[in-house]
Amino acid sequence: MTRHSREKLEDRLVITIELLENDEDLKLNEYIEELHPADVAEILLELDDDNQVKFFTILSWKRASRVLEEVDSETFVELLEIFKREQKILILDQMAQDDMVDLLAELSEEKRKEIISLLDLEDAEDVRELLIYDEDTAGGIMTKEFVAVRKDITIYQAIEDLREMASEAETIYYVYVVDKAERLVGVLSLRELIVSKPNIMIKDIMHERVISVNLNTDQEDVARLVSKYDLLAIPVVNDNDRIMGIITVDDIIDVIEEEATEDIYKFAGTSETEDIDEDKVSIRILASVKSRLPWLIITVFGGLLSAQIIGGFQTVLNKNTTLALFMPLLAGMGGNVGTQSSTLTVRGIALGSIHGKKEVFKTLFQEICVGFLVGLCCSVIVAIVSFFLQGEMVLSFVVGIAMWANMITAATIGTFVPLIFKRIGVDPAVASAPFITTTIDITGLSIYFTLTSILLSRLVM
Repeated sequence: MTRHSREKLEDRLVITIELLENDEDLKLNEYIEELHPADVAEILLELDDDNQVKFFTILSWKRASRVLEEVDSETFVELLEIFKREQKILILDQMAQDDMVDLLAELSEEKRKEIISLLDLEDAEDVRELLIYDEDTAGGIMTKEFVAVRKDITIYQAIEDLREMASEAETIYYVYVVDKAERLVGVLSLRELIVSKPNIMIKDIMHERVISVNLNTDQEDVARLVSKYDLLAIPVVNDNDRIMGIITVDDIIDVIEEEATEDIYKFAGTSETEDIDEDKVSIRILASVKSRLPWLIITVFGGLLSAQIIGGFQTVLNKNTTLALFMPLLAGMGGNVGTQSSTLTVRGIALGSIHGKKEVFKTLFQEICVGFLVGLCCSVIVAIVSFFLQGEMVLSFVVGIAMWANMITAATIGTFVPLIFKRIGVDPAVASAPFITTTIDITGLSIYFTLTSILLSRLVM
């Protein structure tokens, strides 16, 4: 949250608490109605328990349902418990199906069944069906509240049908067209429907080339399609091309945020399990330890292997202890180049720009060339500076060559590892900084001391 947003929230909080304490429910309700449900949810979460109950009960049923869509599953259950059964039914009836499913998916089976039992038969069946699908697939994030008309009816009849269905639909910007078997055969915009003559058949004005996704399509691929074609919603079909639901752009934004957060955590060698909303410090500490420890153990063993490599070249170090001065520089520069290359590669894979052999080889070649050029520049600088500092021409030449070779290798490893992970079906974001830097440290030291052993002995002779 930005500083400006925080200040705005605090101002709203002051006004809300003042109105609550003065029992000015009417004024508070008028004030709340002017705010977005997400802003109301922020205010609600900042209040103490007593004021939360009082504040939430002032909301209209529709407003309360929109606010519940913006909170987490735990808060959702707590707030719902404030009301009687009949009131719960009214609130749940107003909620969007996809948002309700997202909340129910995080609850226990017992609590889930209890809430579903409050829905009418049709909604309950739809929600149960949506809960079957994996939450990271198109089926898991779609809503069944959409508008579809038959292709063999007139524009006039379609508009009449739309009037009846619109109140239940999440969006009506796109009107999907189906045949008698409910198969998706076309789409048209609301504007096209309205401006067309009433006696024209739907099949005569619909667009037959519809961009759709399968129930089992990964949510990242769905987000990529929506972004590529600038869609406000995308239909979801089963294996028989029967339309099962739609995914709206607000859900796609959530997917993009979720996937980006997940990739950032993985790339840092941790996971989203650390970012838990838990008051107990001990639980948060244990979650962080559990998330970070595996990668740090890998780093420890990598460090031990690096120590073994250094030990194997102890004789070379004893002859010229100045070599040790440049070890941190070589390791650090190699790690930086490797992390840069892996970041760009992982991003390219996530965006779908690296998917075929041609793109893979192009990316690998590009990063190796970049490593070659930046390595050349940095090696010349290091060689010159080391000569002025140490006054040893041979040593400066060796350090420069080692730096150059190390940075080319680092760029290659940083690009190659995510591509290999992708190839074997592992999330390339797992090619995190600890893994990449540890690998580069090992190869970097090996290159440095091998070149040192060969070049120093020959140049000195």
